[in-house]
Amino acid sequence: MATHIRLARESDGAGVAAIYGPIVENTAISFETLPPGAAEMTRRISDTLRSHPWLVCEVDGQIAGYAYASQHRPRPAYRWSVDTSVYVDPKWHRRGVGRGLYMSLFAILARQGYGNAYAGIALPNPASVTLHEAVGFRPVGVYEHVGYKLGAWHDVAWFELALAERVADPPPPRPLPEILSDPMFAAALTAGIASLRLPDYPSAAASCWKIPHAAAPAPDASRSDARSRPARSACRRAPPHSVRTRSGVRSAPPALRWRAADDRRRARCR
Repeated sequence: MATHIRLARESDGAGVAAIYGPIVENTAISFETLPPGAAEMTRRISDTLRSHPWLVCEVDGQIAGYAYASQHRPRPAYRWSVDTSVYVDPKWHRRGVGRGLYMSLFAILARQGYGNAYAGIALPNPASVTLHEAVGFRPVGVYEHVGYKLGAWHDVAWFELALAERVADPPPPRPLPEILSDPMFAAALTAGIASLRLPDYPSAAASCWKIPHAAAPAPDASRSDARSRPARSACRRAPPHSVRTRSGVRSAPPALRWRAADDRRRARCR
């Protein structure tokens, strides 16, 4: 089984649209309401690659998932920050595809000079919350009732991840085309391969890319065999209205306490 994490190409538009379309049409995960076609996704890929990475995980010539980064806000002081998104074909869920894509994406963004990554998650979406916390994101707040779709109002939880140490007078991030010849680019692109749980990469270890000021990525919480007895004991001892993060148990934002954290904690303790 040939498996790659690579930069997206314009020819990937149809495969990307096939993954994203049902999400737009049938869920509130995306706040778009009309599924974009192959031509529109091709345009988005092309536009993104002028400045930011757009990656795909390809398995035997088929796209299993994709991840990309985009500008966080247009004003100049925000230019060291990006928003990130990841989507995985349902038949490749729980195979480490989302985690692998993210680890490669973060490594490339760090090489470009970005310092912060942000992700918005429409609630409830415990699988996405678990993935983002597993790769190092931490919750920072909730936009309550910010979107209306499929007959209901939806909250959006925001998460942040430090990609690099904060320094005084940082150089501006480099556009993606400028780092393609960087000798370290190839290593960054493949940083997520070790996270894949596919036949080519059985029981792979954590990625070689490390999140600044943090321990190595936690095991995938979706796998029962990855949770140790000490972790379960600590989970039982977690105080009410708390969120388990990479650095331990911390208080959750109020709106997140009863919408996501408690359900997630109970699921991990089963």
